[in-house]
Amino acid sequence: MADASEVHPAVKERIRRNRVLGLSAAAVFVLDQAVKWVLTYILQLPQRLSIEVAPFFDLRWVKNPGVSMGFLTADSELGRWLLVLLTAAISIFVFVWLWREKRRDDALALSLVLGGALGNIVDRIRLGYVVDYADLHFGDIHPFLVFNVGDAAITIGVLLLLLRALLTRAPKAPREEV
Repeated sequence: MADASEVHPAVKERIRRNRVLGLSAAAVFVLDQAVKWVLTYILQLPQRLSIEVAPFFDLRWVKNPGVSMGFLTADSELGRWLLVLLTAAISIFVFVWLWREKRRDDALALSLVLGGALGNIVDRIRLGYVVDYADLHFGDIHPFLVFNVGDAAITIGVLLLLLRALLTRAPKAPREEV
C-alpha cells in the first residue's frame, strides 16, 4: 500500500477541494433542516399556518407532496418512495458530477444543488412531504411558489450552472474554405 505522502499532488488537491465543497453542501443541508425545525417546533408554524414577517414576505406552512409546481405529486406511499428513489438517483448523479468537476464555480453550484436536494429528501423520508414555508408576494400577487432553504439553494445552483454554461462558451473553430 502506498504511503499517504506518495499520493499525487493533483489527487491531494482534488480531495482537499472536495472536502470544502462537501462542507458547503452539508452547510446548506444543516441550515435547511435547522430552519424547518425552528419553524415547526419553536414558532409552531403548523398550528399557526401563517406568520406575516413583512408586507412582501410571510412564513406559510405548506406540505409539498410533489417536486415543484405540482409536478410529480406523490399521492400514495408508492409514489412517495418512487419520488425518494428518483431524487436520490439525481442526488447521486450530482454528487458524482461534483466529485469530478474541475471548475470551482460549477462545483460550488453543484454543492448548493446537492445540499438542497438532500434536505428535501430527508423531509420526504421522515414526513412523506417536503416542508415549504417562504412566501414572497406583492400584495395578493404571489409570483413564486412557497419554498424553503433547500429549494432556494437548488434554484441558485442550477441558475449558476446555466449562466456559466451560457456565458462562457468555447470559441468556435475557424471554418475551412473549400
